[in-house]
This record gives sequence, C-alpha cells and structure tokens, in this order.
Amino acid sequence: MVTSEERMKVLQMIEEGKISVEDGAKLLATLEEQSNPSRRTRAARSTDPRMLRVRVDDAATNKLKVNLSLPMTLVDAGLNIAANFVDGMGISHTEEIAEAIRSGASGKIIDVIDEDGEHVQVFID
Repeated sequence: MVTSEERMKVLQMIEEGKISVEDGAKLLATLEEQSNPSRRTRAARSTDPRMLRVRVDDAATNKLKVNLSLPMTLVDAGLNIAANFVDGMGISHTEEIAEAIRSGASGKIIDVIDEDGEHVQVFID
C-alpha cells in the first residue's frame, strides 16, 4: 500500500507542474507495485532510506528552477520521467544514476549543463 506521504509528494509534483497527471498516475502505480510483497527485489528497494535529489538552476544566473527530493521508492519511475524533461539527461545519465544507486553511492553523481543553459545536478543523500 502506498503511504500517504508518498501519495502527497506525487500530488504535490503534479500541482506544481513538475510532472503531468499521466506521469503522476504512473508513479502511483509503480508505488503500488513496489508495495506488493511478492515482488522481492522492488520491496527490498522500498526500504532504502536514501533520497535522490535533483537540482536544476540557470547556469548564467544561478536562479533555482527545480529542487526535488525523491525517496528511493519513486526513483525507478522517476528516472524514466526525468529523462523526458531534461534535454541534457539522456539514457546514459539514467543508467549512470541507476548504477550509482545499485552500488550504494552517495553525494553528487551527475553534474551537467544542457544546451538550454540549465545546470542539472543529481545527488544521492
């Protein structure tokens, strides 16, 4: 069962326009899947206390555009969604993030400036 905190984070992301309603529905469906005890590998990840933090700012002005923290329970779905929104974050970056999570890495794992002048940083805390 999806916790009310997880549900509220998804709803807040929709309200703030960070994700579409369709993407929010996918995230909630993924959370429901992960809470199913018969899916051992996903259930194991759902107990991960770490957070994935994404920060996007304008490289020229340093004005903050996005500062988002996701519990690891949302990361699988979130990576696929994020790749669609950030021009400089393609398949190689999502694979890099997934590998960092699997290996137990922490700290800054991605630091890129895309062609629109957005500075994208991804951290595992």
